[in-house]
Amino acid sequence: LVSLAQYQRKFRALYVNTPRGRRSPHKVCMLLASLKQAGIAYVFLGRELGARSEDPTTYENGRVQYRKLAATPLFRSGIERVEQGARKLRVSLMCAEKDPLDCHRTLLVSRALERDQVAVTHILADGALESQHDAMRRLLKLEPAGLGDMFDAEETLIELAVQRREEQVAYQDERMVREGAYVVS
Repeated sequence: LVSLAQYQRKFRALYVNTPRGRRSPHKVCMLLASLKQAGIAYVFLGRELGARSEDPTTYENGRVQYRKLAATPLFRSGIERVEQGARKLRVSLMCAEKDPLDCHRTLLVSRALERDQVAVTHILADGALESQHDAMRRLLKLEPAGLGDMFDAEETLIELAVQRREEQVAYQDERMVREGAYVVS
């Protein structure tokens, strides 16, 4: 909240994943009231851009697969809404993760926006700004040796690093795992 408040005068619309916090619903209510008071619009796009897809075809072994999620019409419609908003206003996609590399917004949503030529900048926990490109380069540095080979292009290595990070942070539906609902295509 402090990081957003530092930049609040720059934003006119806020897109978030969930309309209420699972752990602290009162904090979300306070946030929404603060946003309204600051003149910042709130738009819920959790259905379109959320990490917990309702579409079972976007899962493998109970874990959501970002490449499959990004290919859905619902996800594309969410990206288009953000892009429409960004043409008129300065928008923010808010996340509760301390490090953007631990959030699907960086690994999935921001990458889709950047492919569509929308510049993305992350507000880090200390208030510093980091471009999507710099976030991806930082992810590469965090990866252990053995990622691709020395002849691979940076974009290929980034794709491999994102896939590895996705395995660590992507939502896993424990019910699907227990019931053996494995969708692979």
